[in-house]
Formats: sequence, structure tokens, C-alpha cells
Amino acid sequence: MQTTPTAPLSAPTAQGAATAEEARAAHQTALQHYQIIRRNGAVVPFEPNKIAVALMKAFLAVHGAQGAASASVREDVEQLTQGVVRALMRSRPGGGTFHIEDVQDQVELGLMRSGHHEVARAYVLYRERRAQERAAHQAEAPAEVHPTLHVTDHGQRVALDVTRLQALITTACSGLGADVKPEPIVAETLRNLYDGVPLEEVYKAAILAARTKIETDPDYTYATARLLLHTIVKEVLGQEATQGEMATRYAEYFPTFIQKGVDHELLNPELLTFDLARLGAALKAERDLQFDYLGLQTLYDRYFLHVRKTRIELPQAFFMRVAMGLALNETDREARAIEFYEVLSSFDFMSSTPTLFNSGTLRSQLSSCYLTTVPDDLDGIYESIKENALLSKFAGGLGNDWTRVRALGSHIKGTNGESQGVVPFLKVVNDTAVAVNQGGKRKGAVCAYLETWHLDIEEFLELRKNTGDDRRRTHDMNTANWIPDLFMKRVMEKGPWTLFSPSDVPDLHDKFGTAFEAAYTAYEAQAARGEIKPSKTVPATDLWRKMLSMLFETGHPWITFKDPCNLRSPQQHVGVVHSSNLCTEITLNTNDAETAVCNLGSVNLAQHLTTDGQIDHAKLKRTVSTAMRMLDNVIDINYYAVKKARDSNLRHRPVGLGIMGFQDALYLKRTPYASLAAVQFADQSMEAVCYYAYWASTELSAERGRYETYPGSLWDRGILPQDSLDLLAQHRGGYVEVDRSATLDWDALRAKIARDGMRNSNCVAIAPTATISNIIGVDASIEPCFGNLSVKSNLSGEFTVINSYLVKDLKRLGLWDEVMMMDLKHFDGSLWPIDRVPQDVKELYCTAFEVEPQWLVEAAARRQKWIDQAQSLNIYMAGASGKKLDDTYKLAWTRGLKTTYYLRTTSATHAEKSTGRIGQLNAVPSAGQGAPAAAPVAAAAVPAAEVPATDIKFCAIDDPGCEACQ
Repeated sequence: MQTTPTAPLSAPTAQGAATAEEARAAHQTALQHYQIIRRNGAVVPFEPNKIAVALMKAFLAVHGAQGAASASVREDVEQLTQGVVRALMRSRPGGGTFHIEDVQDQVELGLMRSGHHEVARAYVLYRERRAQERAAHQAEAPAEVHPTLHVTDHGQRVALDVTRLQALITTACSGLGADVKPEPIVAETLRNLYDGVPLEEVYKAAILAARTKIETDPDYTYATARLLLHTIVKEVLGQEATQGEMATRYAEYFPTFIQKGVDHELLNPELLTFDLARLGAALKAERDLQFDYLGLQTLYDRYFLHVRKTRIELPQAFFMRVAMGLALNETDREARAIEFYEVLSSFDFMSSTPTLFNSGTLRSQLSSCYLTTVPDDLDGIYESIKENALLSKFAGGLGNDWTRVRALGSHIKGTNGESQGVVPFLKVVNDTAVAVNQGGKRKGAVCAYLETWHLDIEEFLELRKNTGDDRRRTHDMNTANWIPDLFMKRVMEKGPWTLFSPSDVPDLHDKFGTAFEAAYTAYEAQAARGEIKPSKTVPATDLWRKMLSMLFETGHPWITFKDPCNLRSPQQHVGVVHSSNLCTEITLNTNDAETAVCNLGSVNLAQHLTTDGQIDHAKLKRTVSTAMRMLDNVIDINYYAVKKARDSNLRHRPVGLGIMGFQDALYLKRTPYASLAAVQFADQSMEAVCYYAYWASTELSAERGRYETYPGSLWDRGILPQDSLDLLAQHRGGYVEVDRSATLDWDALRAKIARDGMRNSNCVAIAPTATISNIIGVDASIEPCFGNLSVKSNLSGEFTVINSYLVKDLKRLGLWDEVMMMDLKHFDGSLWPIDRVPQDVKELYCTAFEVEPQWLVEAAARRQKWIDQAQSLNIYMAGASGKKLDDTYKLAWTRGLKTTYYLRTTSATHAEKSTGRIGQLNAVPSAGQGAPAAAPVAAAAVPAAEVPATDIKFCAIDDPGCEACQ
């Protein structure tokens, strides 16, 4: 659900004044839908300028009149005010009322998140002092007789049934433990009501009251979700129903839901041919209670089908609708739909967002990723941009290879002129992604790739800068370096590097390994003799420095490696991998006739451990087998916006099974992320997932037939993904340092593939899973915990997220109290500065910026040896230096990684505030073990002075709209 943006509080410039005035007018209109409940019960209009006044008073209290009068403080107050208003409006997108305490809570949170901790402390003390004064005044005053509250229900004014409200909230809290109490929710709800309030606002107030308690105990998130569920049931069924009644009500409602969906042209009429009574009886109403608040709110806002903004879909019906859409071509469709429903509704596996959006609908675009290569002619370039628009319209993330397009200054034979290079076209791609969003449900998103030898590479590196000619900047799209091994060897050996226009060296685009090296060195010799113009030779280390500097300064371009993606590709016999995708986990062939497509879904790793923390192989094999069948079905059911995508997908049938909840699994195993034990678990868990995925694909091959281009593939030659490391080492001539240990019977799998073949050219890829992991309530993908107490922002609003595993441990130790909660807020969810927390607890619950980046790379390397595609690997780095960047990315290359994703950095100031001691972030010891030894690397570090200490906003954490790929 999109939120209404706040207009800037400063006056608009002359240029664009009309647009600014329109935005201001729209903002003022939106504010008319919001009101404030004062402490005396009076309801008054919402006036954001009063927030600015309160903030300025807080700054005055700390900095004095002279300090608070500075331009920087005024700017801070303006930005903080806008942030508070945005957060409040996101919490009630359709309008509503805020209690004055809610506003003050958001002001306090805004001050904390922006680093104004002294001002926040003064503000908290002021609030506490005023609360004590009010309490003293109330104690002296005679007891007031509170009038009966009335509500408006279907136009009728009736007395609020407080007993019924208390019963609803008590039921929501039942079974959640002694620390989840209904009384504070009831009190907070009543505090936020006013006489004549609409009944639906009463239920909304109860939800909002419960969510304010989540930071005090994580289990309040389930109470909040149950109150939301009550509202959803009432909206969908038209009347209230208890949880005990829902098993019967689900069975009755489900056939009518499918019929209504078909009648309103939302669902495929083919769904009516299923045995709807059988499927309705299979729905498990008790699984509605698994959702936390963030998960259920996300589904409600963005996934459930609606007719004129009224939802018609309940949670279990949603999962069954998705399952039915994936079972359309099965022989026993009902049995398979129930099988698919079971893995989805149990949270053992979750399909990607496009599949959840569109399965079973009239236009079932279920795929997540599309990869294209752009030709070097005007027709081809604009055809590629048109394809981007069509694919983006129906909810796909895009990866474009632009390496073939000739460089700036190269000759154009048709006009006898000079090319303007790649950058002007990338500006058009950027604006197309903004203009064509994904079905109106999330932003269009694209990543452009360019090989390191392209003559435009230096300008490409600067595309995301905020300075320079804005006509040659792309502020909304992602970029990535596509780096050949030869360049990395030149960096390690401090050699030269020559840049060419692809129009002069056209075959380099399709070459990799030793063939690329031979062709490239031959072209270098020609350029040295003056036979190739334009060209340019630079020290490889200088270009590498600029890559790392731009990555740190702007967050782009990402670092990805061409040769491991190709040399380890099962499909190298029929084509070349020219780029990865939007999130760097897909590595599929592209050419002029084929747009690569990948369908994603992820196994919840935390659900596949035994009670003693070991991998539950039997359950994992069952889940992966079902998941692979679901992903394979997508290929045949999918709606393809362009023919080249359909042709490619049906020929090669690639899928991308991934994982999420890796951090949750480590908590269950009591294993710190920064430890050799975690690296070994990454190895063994990924080995198991890949083993069962490849086994499932060969089983599907025996049942359904091999994919068309199987003959000649690495599968056909008996070379499994871990074996392909030998091919990489052979072509590199060294620089491959990867652990080769294994625990499962891979010879048995080789024998089975030799007998039955493979159904899918590619099977495994680890996607970011930012949104689907929110739905099921686990940490995303392979990510370390971002913060033990944090606020997640997405298109549904802002949500307090607290580490339930940590709170359980702190309760066991008698350490969970209000002071601990405030400490966690102050230190951004970090335990390290809190002296009373035991060392082993600090190590187990270290956060992303406290983990040495080498641990992330080492764990990723262990996974990568098993994976036939790649993984979305974010690198977290606190107080980053040039040497640290240099060491980390060289280590990623020598460990055989195919790709990396965002570099997520935090400034030195933030590091000091978070730990109380500079140098603690990214330096968590590993339960008695040292950090993994980095591979020896040549010194080519970026000098610290060249890299500004700046915070980079990154996917799905700081940018509520960045959910393009999950």
C-alpha cells in the first residue's frame, strides 16, 4: 500500500514550483483525514507544525538558543518532522486518529534513529517529568465520572460494549505466556477512543495498542496479528467469527471465494473445476495463528485479492489459491494442490512474491527474474528497452547486459559519426523503470551490467553519483561490474589494463576463461601498435581502486565475476552467461534469441532442524522435492510477456530454489554467526539442500522427461557443481582456495543423473527473500541479524522487530527489563556495550555490522561450491577502510564466489555510538576461535582519504520501496 508523501516544509525553488505547490496541496488534503486525541479526550486536527515546535524546543534544551538557531539544526528539525509525519501516516494509510502519546513516541524514535541521542534523552526526561506532574495532579483532583463512550456502527450510535472488547483482546492474548497481558492493550485502546468513534476504528485502535507492546515482549506480535485477523475475517466474511468457528467457516467460505474471484475476473475460471469442497476441508484454520503482525499485515496490504478495496481472501484460502494455480497441469490436481498448500501454509517453503501475487489469476506471471543482452544497434537497443517495460509491468526484476553497445567516441559506420556511448541509453532505462512499475504493487527495478574492459567503464562507475551532469546519472537503477578473471589477476600482479570499444573487439563478449585471455592479450598487442582506436591503458590497480571507491560512496556498481559464472555453469555448451540478475543470484545464458527467466522460492531452514539442532534430512528432502515440483510447474503455467522469455524457459527449464532463516537456524543451534561452526553449518546445510534439489530434478526427469538442451551439459558429462571448481582452477591457473569436503553420497546422485537425466538446467539460487521472510517471520535469506531491536520499513509501514530468541535468553537469565529495552534502543540493537550481558550471549546475538566480513565470505564460499547458480551476498562493513574493502573483495574472488550484492556500510561515527568503543564493529570474536585467515592478497587498497565516511541506504531496510526482487 503506497503512502502519501509529505511535502517539503521549505519553500520551493522557482523551477518546479508548480509541482511543489501541487504536492503541498495534496499533502494538506491528506492531512485532513487525520486527527489527534488529546489527553482530555478532545479530538483536534492533526497539525505537523506543532511537531516541529516540540522538536525545536528539545534542541533548545540541549544546545541553547545560539546552537539551536543554526541552519543545520533547522534542517534537522525539518527532516525529523517529515520523518515523524511519514511514519504516522504509514501506520494509518487510510486516515484515522493518533493519540498525542503516539506522536511523542514517534518523535522520540525519530531522534534516536537519526543519532540525536542527547536531544532524545532530554525529550524522554521531559516526557517523564510531565507524566509525573499529571499523575500528581490527578491524585489531588476529585475522582471524575467518565461518561459512557458511544460508537457508530452502520450509521447507528450505540454504547461501546467494553466487556466484548475486553473479551476479544483477552482471546488474542491467550496461550502466549504470562508476560502477554490483555489489560495494557485494553487500557491503551480505550485511551485512543473518543465519543462517536466508528466501530472499525475501535478494532484498529486495539491493533495499534497491541503493536506498541511488541518492544516489551516479542509475543505481543502474535496478539497483534490475532486482532488484525479478527478484522480481516470480519471484512471478508461480513461478520465476526471466533477462532473455534473458523475451521467450519473456512470450508463453507472457500468455494464461494473461488466463485467470487472468477465472477470478478480476478481468478482463472479453471479453478472452478477443482473439487472445491475437498480443498476447503483441507484448510487448517489453526495455521492462521502462526503469523506475526508484520507477516499478516504485509499479506493483507499487498497480497490478498480484493474487490473495490474490500478483501475477499483469507490467509489459508490465499495459500490454497496459490497451490491450486501451481497444480493446474497435474494429473491428480487436488492431491497436489493439498501437498503444495501444506508446505506453504506450514511455512516450510515459500514461493517468491510474483508467484504469490499471481498464481491462479487470469494473468499468471509467476517468475521473479529476467536477464537480457542488449545488441549494438538502435533497433535492438530500443527493442530491449521495450522488453524491459513489458517485463516490469507484470512484476519481474530485470538484469541487462550492456557490454556489446559501442563506447563513447567509437565510429558509427552508418552516419560516419561518433557514438555517444552506453550512458545516454542507461538514462532511458532508468526512467523506464520508474515509469513502468510492477503491476502497481511495487517499483520497477533493473540492474545494468558492464564488463571491465569496456571503454565506458569509468563513466559507468559514476552513474550513481549525486554530483556531475545529471543527464549522465541514473539515480534509480542498479549497476554491476561484470569482471573477468584476467582483470583480477592483473590487479593482484599490479599489471596494466586496456579498455576497448566492443565494436572493435566483438568476440570478447562471448569468451571466458583461457579463450578470453588469449583474445584479450592479442587485442592489447594490436592496441599497443596503434591498430585499435579508440583504446586506453590504465594501471589495473587504479581502476580497482575506483571500483571500490564508487561502491563505497554510492553503493554501486556491485562486484560480480564473469568467469566463475561461466566456467561453473552447467549450460556452457549452449551459450554464455553475460550478466546476473537484479539481485545477483541468477546466472543463466542470454543471447539475441533468448531472454533468461528464473522462478524462485525458498526453504525455511529453521523449520528443518531436529530438536537437538541437527539437520532433519528426511523432512528437508520431502520439502525440497515438493518445492522443486512447484517451481518446475511454474515454467509451463507462467505468462510470458515476451516470446524470447518463453522460448528460453521452455528449452532450459531453470529454477532457483533458495533458503531463508539461516540466522534463525544458528540461534536454534546456539551457534554464533562469527564462528567456524557457523561456516561448517553453512556448508552442510547447503550441501543437503542442493543434494535434494538435484535429486528431485532427476526424479522429475524420470517422470516428465529431460530438458531440451541437457545433452552436452555438465550434468550430462557427470560434472556436478562442486566438481566444476576444478574447471575454474584450471582456467585461472591458481587463485582458487576453496574447502572441498563433503558429507553426502554424491556418487549415488551422479549415477542417478547418468540414468535419468535432469529436468532443469539449473536448480539452486539464494535470493534475498526480504518480503517472503517477513511473511513467515524469519531473518531474510542468509543474512545475519540486522539488529536485535529495530524498525523495519516496507510498503505496509514501519514495524518494531525484536529478537524473540534473545528475549527468551534474557528472561532466562533474569535480564529482560525496561532498562535492557532502553539500552537496546540506544545501542541500535547491539549487546556489546551492555556490561551485564554474558559474553556467550553477546557472541550468539551479534548483529550484521559486528561480524567480521570475512566470516560472511567464508560461509558464502562453502555454499557456493554446491550451488549451480549464485547467491545474493550482502557485505556488511562498519567503519570501512580501503584496505578492508580490498581484502574482502579479493577474498571473495579467491574463494570462488560468483557474485556479491550490496556493500552495506556504516560510518565511523555510527560505529562509535553503537559500541561505545571504536573498533568493535566487524570484530566479534568467534566463541574462542580466531577469525578465518584471509587469502594472501596483493596490496591495492583504496587510501582511506579517498573514501568518504558515508552511510549507504540499501535494499529493504532503509528504503521502504525497495522490494523489487523477493
